[in-house]
Amino acid sequence: MSLETPRLVQMANAIRALSMDAVQAANSGHPGMPMGMADVATVLWSEYLKHDLDAPDWADRDRFVLSAGHGSMLAYA
Repeated sequence: MSLETPRLVQMANAIRALSMDAVQAANSGHPGMPMGMADVATVLWSEYLKHDLDAPDWADRDRFVLSAGHGSMLAYA
């Protein structure tokens, strides 16, 4: 199942907004990477990664490893 482009754009913009808000609230962090990678994260999670929000301990789920610590807000947004 594929999401329409306007929906993906809306989701990516939500990630950007959440990232900015979280960095501002923490008065710490780097918003550049999460904002720049929002489109990539949106497509990965909505189109490619196997996951189930209702079963976070599902053994067969895909894992996403982000090695850029300064961009960790992307995973939390």
